[in-house]
Amino acid sequence: MKIVSTEFVVGAVRHEQLPEDGLPEIALAGRSNVGKSSLINRMIERKNLARTSSQPGKTQQLNFYRVNGSMYFVDFPGYGYAKVSKAQRAKWGRFIESYIRERKQLKLQLLIVDLRHPPTEDDRLMYDWLRHFGIPTCVVATKADKVPRTRRERHLRVVRETLGMTPDVPLVRVLRRDGRGAGRVVEHRASGNCRIRPQAL
Repeated sequence: MKIVSTEFVVGAVRHEQLPEDGLPEIALAGRSNVGKSSLINRMIERKNLARTSSQPGKTQQLNFYRVNGSMYFVDFPGYGYAKVSKAQRAKWGRFIESYIRERKQLKLQLLIVDLRHPPTEDDRLMYDWLRHFGIPTCVVATKADKVPRTRRERHLRVVRETLGMTPDVPLVRVLRRDGRGAGRVVEHRASGNCRIRPQAL
């Protein structure tokens, strides 16, 4: 997909703030500081459009980024960050759950994990939840360049085994240093459908 235009549209904290133009949406979920915003910046070929921060838990809303005027990337608040209050986590959880279960524009959910470490319990719960409700899912492993080349395949197997991934679920790795792999994550067709373009892992 050739990127022609990108823009930040809205940071939504309520359903009435969600875009109403009917464009397909691809959402990104993962623990705090796993690199969701950085991944969005690489996929849309912009350095600083998606807001990144060294402070985990910074994203506290659903951030919508419109790409080529034809689709959205949706950045979720990170999960698993202890300094976020239980009440705030519960509020985010209810909003995100209703978005995922009810949002007809949601065509694909990207679950972002850190390849350096086995998926967390929160990652497993999110994966199981998405699969239970039949949400089209792709697992994206970031920071692959932080893992020695000779050990990457082993780490990828750990991701699949820990999450209990079935063969039909794609797994894409992304190198943080140069973003290789990011362009293979998704492809948007003119018909409005989204499909995965995974590396052969």
